[in-house]
Amino acid sequence: MGRPSTLPGILTVMIDGDLFEDCPALAVGYIREPDRIEIRYVNRVPANEAAANAESQGQGESNGEPAGPGLDAVAERQIADAWQRITHWLQHHAPDSHAALRDGASSATLTGLEQDLGISIPTDLRAWWSLTGGDDGVDGAGCLPGNQALMPLDGVADFYRQQMDAQAHQDALNSRRTADNRITVWNAAWIPVVSHGVTDRTSGLYLDAATGYLGRWSRYNEGPGDELDTLATYLENVADMLEAPALATRDKPGLVGGALVWGSRLDPAQEDRWQPLAG
Repeated sequence: MGRPSTLPGILTVMIDGDLFEDCPALAVGYIREPDRIEIRYVNRVPANEAAANAESQGQGESNGEPAGPGLDAVAERQIADAWQRITHWLQHHAPDSHAALRDGASSATLTGLEQDLGISIPTDLRAWWSLTGGDDGVDGAGCLPGNQALMPLDGVADFYRQQMDAQAHQDALNSRRTADNRITVWNAAWIPVVSHGVTDRTSGLYLDAATGYLGRWSRYNEGPGDELDTLATYLENVADMLEAPALATRDKPGLVGGALVWGSRLDPAQEDRWQPLAG
């Protein structure tokens, strides 16, 4: 039930206001996974759009366009709200990590990156990059869980080309391999977003522009992880861990001086200075 929206990973279903007394027509956006359904927004639908949708459904037509108003704005707001929570925390508790964040990228810069990659940047990723164009880190470590770093845009383009070249090489070899032995290094819809460290690209996270979900790449064949995140749920989880560290399950945040350092990749040389967050 529901149709894909412009919010990655989120479906939208229209609820006719005539079904309930004194209720307007609503657009409900939700995440549907095998073990959960999570409502992400409920928006009132203007009368003219509700009528047009009802007429389209009555005729049995479906043009595949997303339903519901202002979905791009919802995606942008979700990213902005989550990132503001993170940067507000960094500014007040980890000023060195906050100072390492780059300024947001301009619309022209992001359009140029799209042309370089040859694919459209999803709304949520464009919103994040417009707020912060990369993380220069502290001592080689970024501020995201696992001390990973938001990749700068020039690094995104370079790594994407590198991976696509590697896939082209594999495609040539795959033509002589059986179906079970073919290797996929990279997919054209995968946009690299987060790297293992500021300059360490041995592993990281990509955003699949086709599905809206984050995935993991690794030179060491690490597993994809247990969680299936959109950018919004990923950033919201980071913000939650910083604001309520006692409830953090994926990683444990702490401080070394003025820098945020996550416990899962704590340098042994920092152990005596690392202060886990409480509360």
